[in-house]
Order: sequence, then structure tokens, then C-alpha cells
Amino acid sequence: MDYSREPHGLFFMIDNKSFYASVECVARGLDPLKATLIVMSETKNTGRGLVLAASPMAKKQFKISNVDRAYEVPDDPRLMVVPPRMNLYIRKNLVINQLFRQFAAGAQCWPYSIDETIIDMTHSWRLFGKTPDEVAQRIQRTVYQRLGLYVTVGIGQNPVQAKLALDLFAKHSPNLRGSLSYQTFASMVWPVNDLTKIWSIGQRTASHLESYGIHSLGDLAKSNPYWIGSRLGVIGKQLYALAWGIDRSELNRFSPSRERSWSNSQVLPRDYHTEEEIAVVIKEIGQQVTSRMRHHGEAAGEIGLSIGFSGYTMGRSGFAHHHRIATTADSREIVKELLLMFKQEWDGESVRNIAVSLGRLSKLSGQQLSLFSPAQKQVKQYQFDRLVDQLRDRFGPTAVFYGTSLKRGGTMLERAGLVGGHNGGNSFE
Repeated sequence: MDYSREPHGLFFMIDNKSFYASVECVARGLDPLKATLIVMSETKNTGRGLVLAASPMAKKQFKISNVDRAYEVPDDPRLMVVPPRMNLYIRKNLVINQLFRQFAAGAQCWPYSIDETIIDMTHSWRLFGKTPDEVAQRIQRTVYQRLGLYVTVGIGQNPVQAKLALDLFAKHSPNLRGSLSYQTFASMVWPVNDLTKIWSIGQRTASHLESYGIHSLGDLAKSNPYWIGSRLGVIGKQLYALAWGIDRSELNRFSPSRERSWSNSQVLPRDYHTEEEIAVVIKEIGQQVTSRMRHHGEAAGEIGLSIGFSGYTMGRSGFAHHHRIATTADSREIVKELLLMFKQEWDGESVRNIAVSLGRLSKLSGQQLSLFSPAQKQVKQYQFDRLVDQLRDRFGPTAVFYGTSLKRGGTMLERAGLVGGHNGGNSFE
């Protein structure tokens, strides 16, 4: 591989170690690396309680991992269990990213998630140290001195190298730093024989690759790229580039998606068994997504409904369908179509996940009237929807709501105060 033709920069992929748990430890005057603390979602939100984050010591001593259920967590007085405070975590994330801007221009810092950020240090790293590792250490020290939090840093000559350096090496290093380059990539990454440890390779993709005799990233790098492309399409070509540590991404170049859509999904607090309860949630999500779409002055020409069962039933775990409709921004019409789709596919299975999407968007420049309903009635319904949207924008999502949300199974009122599906917490630390 001729690396001389590839982009050569310097990128840091920075992860806030056990972020939620670490923030909670610091707020309690505890050392994030020594305390045994987990952040547990409320049972009413997830049905059985879910571990959102565990401190490193909690993972080590009690073998706890993220997404463990409450019943899997040992009942031990040494283990501190606290509820989430999502608003606090968001504020801390904003402060951390502001600290990163002391080392690179704001346009060179890209939050990747609430606990990860990628920074292009190509043009600024020499201002802060003699080596990239020294600069990474300085960033770690700055965050710790300001917030008491530990960050892990992956260093690479392009974004994918920085991400793999973070996941494969920095997170397991005593100094919480790891580095990859074009020269070291093969010797350090090719031997990894658990493909699921590689960023962007999930269990399903790993199984496909293993069925082709590819059991490590080295096997993938040595395979025929045209053959891999013929089997896996664009994904195969991307994986082949990843196996050689190649990434030509231009992070500061915005690429709008070809097909936009509006969507929302929800994990139900328990298994829903009756059509009436499930219909209530479908209505709530349908109305919410339609309201968001109207807020941006758009109408939909396609709807999608995805239902996830609580387990496998007759060989399937759920269903997902999309359906073309006459372009509309009327929540009644959209909800009616969603419920029709549900009734046609549902056969009495227990439901745990519901997702709604609206696609084929167009500018909402006027109201399309139907010939099969009085025009005046349609105009009043549209004006009513707009009034409800304006009241919610001004006074909050629960200022006005449909009576169906008071029925058994409704979740809108309970979830209105949540952030990311979890408790937002107090407005103060």
C-alpha cells in the first residue's frame, strides 16, 4: 500500500472515561478510578432498570458492564447505585469541549457523542508540546485539574487510526493514551482476531467475514478488495480501507444526507400485550414526530412503522414497513395510516419497542385539501394542530396533550421530563 498518497495529519480521539459514573463520583467527592459506583436508570423508564455507566473499579470488583439489568447487579453495601442526571452530564460535556478549544480552533473540534470528541491537531499541536503524546498528556491534565475527570486519548494520522488507537490501546493503557500511524498500523492492529473489537464491525458483519475465512483484520487486509466489494458492496470496500488504516474523511466538509426524514423510537417500560395500549403509544409517537416536522415547515409523503417484540415469536422479532401516502402534515391522517399498518401486521405478540418515521419530505407551502371531507373542517383541523404546536413551543410539551395519553399504556406525560430517555436530574450539581 502506497501510504505516501494518503492524508497525513494528527488527530486525537478523546473519550471521557466512564463518563456518567465519573461525573457522579466527582460530585460526591470520590475518586472516579477508586470508587465503586454505577448509574442505574429508573425501573419505570426501562422496565427492569439498566446500568448506564459503571466506574472502572465497579467493573473490576463486581464484573458489572454497561447495559446490565438491575437483577444482574449484586446487592452489596460497598456498591453505590445512583440515578442518572442527564442535564448535569450535558453541562459537563459542554465544559469539556470548551477546554478542548484551548488546543485547537472550534472548527477543528467535533463532538462524536456525549463522551467522545475528535480533534484535528494537525496545525496546532506544536504550540503545546514537543511530541503529540506530550500534548495529549497536557490535555488530560487540563481536564483533570479543571473537572477532576479522566480522559483517554487515541492518537492517529487520520480519524480512523485515532479511533482504533483509543478503543484498542488507550483504554487499556496505564497512562490512558495510545497511538497508531501508517508505519505501525499493520504490526499493531492486524493481529487482532476478534473482529467485533474493531470500530464499525458488529457481530453480524463479523459473522459474514468469518464465513469467508476472514478471522482477523490482517486477513481482511490481505484479501482481494474487488472480491470483498462484490460480497459486501460499499461496506466491503470501506472495511478493506479500514484494514489498512486508511481514512480520507474531511471532517470539516459538510455532506447533507440525500434523503432526510423525521423519526422517533421508544423502548416501552414493560411488555405491552393489548392492542389498545400499543395503539396509545403509536398515536403519541406519531403526533410527536408530525409536530416536529410541522415545526420545520415540512410535510411527509411516506410513513414508516417499526415494532419490536419482547422475544422471538414464530421466528421473527418484530416487523418494519414503509408506506407511501398522499403528502400531508396532518397528524390525524398520519396516525390513522400508522394504526392501519399495525393492525395489518400485528398478530397478538408482546411489544417492547415502537418506532415511527416520516420521509419523502417536501416544503409545507399550503394545505392540501381532500375531496372526501368538508373543506372548512379540514382547515379548522389544520389550524387546531398549529395552535397546539405553538402552545407546546411556548409552554412545554405537556401544556396541551390529547386525552388518549391519560389511558393505560400512555407514556408521553411520564417521558416529557426525560433527557435521552432518562432522568434529567436536578438543575444544579
